[in-house]
Amino acid sequence: MNKKMYWLYLFVAIIFEVIGTTAMKWSNGLTNIRGTIVMFVCYGLSFTSLAVALKGIDISIAYAIWSGLGIVCITFIGLFLFHEMMSVKKIVGIAFVIVGVVLLKTN
Repeated sequence: MNKKMYWLYLFVAIIFEVIGTTAMKWSNGLTNIRGTIVMFVCYGLSFTSLAVALKGIDISIAYAIWSGLGIVCITFIGLFLFHEMMSVKKIVGIAFVIVGVVLLKTN
């Protein structure tokens, strides 16, 4: 498989992870059946895509990027969709995550 395809699988894994985590919030502690189903399906697809990506990307790089970009995306979803508060500490923390992901990708 082409090296770019592994990165595409990683990107798909991140998208499904973010949707799954958002659905986890909507599931209201697994009491909302739609949110719960979406969560489980998306997490399954995320881990499946991540497993394929790991065939061509080092696990230390892939997992850090998967979790780091997931954190950044979920932070913005929490801010705009769920109206969660943003503090200076959160902003600085997210900036560090972004810098870390960039450093890993440019390795």
